[in-house]
Amino acid sequence: RLNSEFNEFAKNPELDIYPEAQRDAIHAVNDWVYPTINNGVYRCGFATSQQAYDKAIEELTESFDRVESILSKQRYMAGDQFTEADVRLFVTLLRFDEVYVVYFKTNTRKVANSPAILNYLREIYQMPGVAPTVNMEQIKMHYFCSHPNLNRWSIIPKGDNFVEKLKEPHNRGD
Repeated sequence: RLNSEFNEFAKNPELDIYPEAQRDAIHAVNDWVYPTINNGVYRCGFATSQQAYDKAIEELTESFDRVESILSKQRYMAGDQFTEADVRLFVTLLRFDEVYVVYFKTNTRKVANSPAILNYLREIYQMPGVAPTVNMEQIKMHYFCSHPNLNRWSIIPKGDNFVEKLKEPHNRGD
């Protein structure tokens, strides 16, 4: 399994983000998060009809609100332990405000305006080893310069320095 295959190279081989007891919950989360959020942002951004965009943004918005609701009641997406479901969601939500809201027209919601999601992202970002893997300048350069059909002149919007918000204290305990 990917969860343990690279333990000989890992700094934290004891970290188990796919615990046996939570696998059903992880799969249940991933079953709706992937199509409506992880892939939902792309469905919005690359929609070729208003109807396709409307369907994608409606599903994305509903799922975004569902995430906010879940995280207002529990610490992580699949329960009280950080899991693979959180990793999958984090990488999309990290890019949401700076890239997807602008570039992929996912402007019905923002992480910065969603208290439970923002604190969840802050907690994960502040976990040891996570922040050094986040290079928002590179992320934005990649997205805004990779698709000439969406951004002919490769203009990279300034944004609101979302990463600075992630450095602020979270309210999610130790």
